[in-house]
Amino acid sequence: MRPLVKVEREFAMEYRSLGDTGVQVSNLCLGTMMFGGVNNADHDDCVRIIHTALDAGINFVDTADVYSNGESEEIVGKALQGRRDQVVLATKFQGVMGEDRNQGGASRRWIVAEVENSLRRLRTDHIDLYQLHRPNPGTNIEETLAALTDLVRQGKVLYVGHSAFQASQIVEAQWAARDRRYVRPVSEQLSYSLLVRTPEIDVLPTALRHRMSVICYSPLAGGWLSGKWRKGAEPPTPSAGRGASGLFQPRYDLDNPANAGKLDAADGLASVAEDAGTTLVEMAIAFVVNHPAVTSAIIGPRTMEQLTTQLPAADITLSAEVLDRIDKIVAPGTTPNPFDSAYVNPALSAELLRR
Repeated sequence: MRPLVKVEREFAMEYRSLGDTGVQVSNLCLGTMMFGGVNNADHDDCVRIIHTALDAGINFVDTADVYSNGESEEIVGKALQGRRDQVVLATKFQGVMGEDRNQGGASRRWIVAEVENSLRRLRTDHIDLYQLHRPNPGTNIEETLAALTDLVRQGKVLYVGHSAFQASQIVEAQWAARDRRYVRPVSEQLSYSLLVRTPEIDVLPTALRHRMSVICYSPLAGGWLSGKWRKGAEPPTPSAGRGASGLFQPRYDLDNPANAGKLDAADGLASVAEDAGTTLVEMAIAFVVNHPAVTSAIIGPRTMEQLTTQLPAADITLSAEVLDRIDKIVAPGTTPNPFDSAYVNPALSAELLRR
């Protein structure tokens, strides 16, 4: 039995079209959320990690203005000097970037201001993929698309996308673009992993129908699929920027029954990976990039060691036997802890449910 098929050369990166644009991006995308701030504050080390990823065949880099309050974009800008033309560069807007109430969001006023800030930090004259970081219920999607269309016409942005959209929001944006003749979003970025499978219900099929790329972040489920979460072992301490306390703490509290269920799943999945002759890290990332709707999985290393353990996933194909075993541990379309989806539909709030 050969549950895995690997091509012979190391890190045989696969390249796929960004939506139906014809632009080719690697099936692994380098995410830079862990660069700067309390994560990895060593700019030179971060630049080395970025260069190593590019040398391995990754040509897709994703960042955001809010990552370490702009520091991540600055690091990426440093790293891409002399190599900018080799990279499909993506960043995001929407998060709060200052104390003023209008320094964030999806309004035309903020978009036209913040794109200039991102261009300056990234040391570039254009952004290949500019993404709305989260849905913004207080702003009409037509307002956002109109502003983004102007940026495309000005050459400051080449393509636009969004992140954490529900299926209905994806359709609304596509219809608005078609009816108003605005630039059409070509990608959706979402949380998808062996422990977050709810996108399989409708978001992934919807994106596929609209010929959009799906770019998946957190394929290791915030570290739960690093291989270190095992029964009988001391739980790893999340990094300062990823769940040690505050916003992401609910992902790691083992007193929460949902997280106890994740521990059971992580333990079972690690056994599947061991039987298949691979690491859980490799299997987890391969699971994501093997989905027909997925264009690229974002790997977000903080250290060089984390990068080198994730790169081999680029050329792994999972067998039907392995996928069947995975489905028995985490059923398709399910997520043990809904908080891990990162964006919970506001329609599920107690107020809107009349509770």
